[in-house]
Amino acid sequence: MEEEQYVATSCLGADSHPGATAAAGDEGPHPAIAGNLERRVPAAAIDNDDLVGGLLLTYRVKQWRKQTLFVQGRDDYRDHVSLRESGMSTARQWPRTLLFGSALAGASTLFALNDPPQGRAAMPTGQVELLEAMVPQLQAALTDGTVTSHDLVSMYLARIDAYDQKGPALNAISVTNRNALGEADTRDAERRAGAPRGLLHGIPVIVKDNYDTVDLQTAAGSRSLAGWVPPDDAFLVKKLRQAGAVIIAKSNMHEFAYGITTLGSLFGQTRNPYALDRNPGGSSGGTGAAIAANFAAVGMGSDTCGSIRIPASHNSLVGIRGTQGLASRSGIIPLSSTQDIGGPIARTVTDLAIVLDATVGYDPGDAQTAASVGNIPKSYTDYLQLTGLRGARIGLLTALLATEPADAEVAAVVRGAVGEMKEQGAEPVDVAIPGLSDLLTDRANGFLMIRQDFKFDLNAYLAARPSAPVRTLEEVLASGKFHPAVETNLRNSQAVESRDTEEYLAHIVKRNILREAILKAMADNRVEALAYPTIRRKANVIGEMQMGTNCQLSANSGLPAITVPGGFTADGLPVGVELLGRAWSESQLIKFAYAYEQATHHRRPPASTPALDRR
Repeated sequence: MEEEQYVATSCLGADSHPGATAAAGDEGPHPAIAGNLERRVPAAAIDNDDLVGGLLLTYRVKQWRKQTLFVQGRDDYRDHVSLRESGMSTARQWPRTLLFGSALAGASTLFALNDPPQGRAAMPTGQVELLEAMVPQLQAALTDGTVTSHDLVSMYLARIDAYDQKGPALNAISVTNRNALGEADTRDAERRAGAPRGLLHGIPVIVKDNYDTVDLQTAAGSRSLAGWVPPDDAFLVKKLRQAGAVIIAKSNMHEFAYGITTLGSLFGQTRNPYALDRNPGGSSGGTGAAIAANFAAVGMGSDTCGSIRIPASHNSLVGIRGTQGLASRSGIIPLSSTQDIGGPIARTVTDLAIVLDATVGYDPGDAQTAASVGNIPKSYTDYLQLTGLRGARIGLLTALLATEPADAEVAAVVRGAVGEMKEQGAEPVDVAIPGLSDLLTDRANGFLMIRQDFKFDLNAYLAARPSAPVRTLEEVLASGKFHPAVETNLRNSQAVESRDTEEYLAHIVKRNILREAILKAMADNRVEALAYPTIRRKANVIGEMQMGTNCQLSANSGLPAITVPGGFTADGLPVGVELLGRAWSESQLIKFAYAYEQATHHRRPPASTPALDRR
């Protein structure tokens, strides 16, 4: 029996593969290929009305070789393709544009992928182009032996060496992992032994400097914690390692996550790769700049009030803040236990969904995550659907578009993004939430909860780690080892004497009222998500205050929100459009974001960090 093996191909580009034929239809010819492991299945045997593309997949497991398997697409752009195997009574449903076929132990993982969209590099046989490479593309190259994890780590480290402190000098990286190549060798050995851990196996990842890492400095961007290595990994770091990821570096962050421009006493200022005189957002701005510059496949941030979504917006990336409790806070240096949550920052919705699968869920050490039980789908990748916006009612939250004339530039991009969603079958409606401004405002400009939580949460974190060089926020202040830009925030938090006050409890109640007001407005207008700019202003010049954040809507309500590239301003600065949904609606938000991303392909890499000359 002659076998064929396709590891990374395109369903829609199936006419480039052996056996392709044309199926005539009203809209012209459609590519088609069909087959099984024993014999060819003529394209004519499949109803032309249902066929746009198919792909023969051969599993490298002896006992599977008698199974018939083919993929059948649909020309009406329904949400799914069918994966059919001999002996199965029903078809299993998979997302139309992304098929993950995981064989038994010892088997390779095979992918059928879209052709790379505009601005995204392909992977010719025998080489790998890192620029904009997606996790499934990298996995495919690892699977077919085009590249090893050791190679990937070496290539990403070369980009860090070329662009982080040299060239554009982004200053996005806090520390690189000197053991990364050794860890990659271990992942390669596991792959050769037929024991890959998952879709992140051997994939280089960057994590924010407030994530505990047992083998790397964790300093939250502050000189007061310089050189300190925690005794344990953060829960999310453990999950990444269990999934086979290789942590190649830690990223810079706004000191103690207490700001949105990524400035700290330990490293200085991180630059935006799209405009080197601009800030990259914060507090996860180091992760944002690093992933935008292709320093790793994906990155991890934390979001207390926009700290994932603002860097995503300013760096043409995808970021998600989950429902409060979706992901663990254990081992992340806290800013506010009420609002903190960890999560991924990625170049594509696909990569973000893969990292979510690997990291979310119940952590016995974080009681808040118990609420996630029963609210997490089998896989977020099941919602990578091209037609995800068709028939969706999207509410444009006009009150968050613009409050001042300087907001108009970003507002125009976001209105255009909602118009593009309409072109994909969405039904946009303007939505107002009565009393929204008052619900988002307090005497600390909407950040009172953070101010009142920080001292107590940081002190508790440090008390549980006796090896830390400082024991309390008071000691941090006494050391003088902090950036002047965060001093006011640190001292305001230090001045809070107790959280057992009427004001604190009133703001807990206010959060519930805000959430109810959001959900009522969504129900009254019959919308599935609310759309608005993540931040109403483009990235500001370094040294100037960054204004315009809309972070409180999601953070203060505890409801999930995803940011996806919505376009660019006239001077080439990225703008993110944010979609907020009901509790535990991450899968639906991913569906909307993916459909929008694939229809528009707004993401493009920054010119400041081009592909390296590999001659």
